Amino acid sequence: MPDLKRGDDAAAVNSLRSAVMRLSRRLKHQRVDESLSPTEMSVLGTLSLCRSATPGELARREHVQPPSMTRIVALLEAKGLVRLEPHPEDRRQKVVTQTEQAVVMLDESRRKRNAFLATLVEGLDEDEWAKLREAAPVLEKLAHL
Repeated sequence: MPDLKRGDDAAAVNSLRSAVMRLSRRLKHQRVDESLSPTEMSVLGTLSLCRSATPGELARREHVQPPSMTRIVALLEAKGLVRLEPHPEDRRQKVVTQTEQAVVMLDESRRKRNAFLATLVEGLDEDEWAKLREAAPVLEKLAHL
């Protein structure tokens, strides 16, 4: 366990936070559809992983309040990117699924972001690239803690 009171560990955490935030911002600018907010893109990404969810489940996964998710889902539905269907067990709820238009747009967006990141990686030497490949699963773990 890192000792965040030690100067070098605290500095490493600060450096990691700063680098992840800057890289995330740069990747967010590599959007296919500029009319979608980062939050809307995130909800579509979550739906691509879980296939379908209630607005309440999406709110929990996205760490937003249910009324906010209701508004986001309504915006995505108006743009033709999600559809609301009756819940198979609870008539009071709806299930959100992505449309084919959303699938195509997300695939295109991922390709664009991956190409951008691949271009950045070309600037690394072999040792740096090897370290980054090794760090990827650790960063993935951090993202899901």
